Amino acid sequence: MEITKKSIIGDVLDEHPETAELFFSIGMHCLGCPASRGETIEEACEVHGADVNALIDALNKTVGK
Repeated sequence: MEITKKSIIGDVLDEHPETAELFFSIGMHCLGCPASRGETIEEACEVHGADVNALIDALNKTVGK
């Protein structure tokens, strides 16, 4: 699974729970919330003022892609 801006956070966490720390590190502490699990990574980064490209790179590096 390659992670992209359009990936759904819940799908990423289900397949790669080890990525939770990366979401936490940019202020996404609501990972258990049903709304946040249904958002794309891009949408969440907009809400949290995070650099989506940096997060995508870190996520793919963490999962070995």
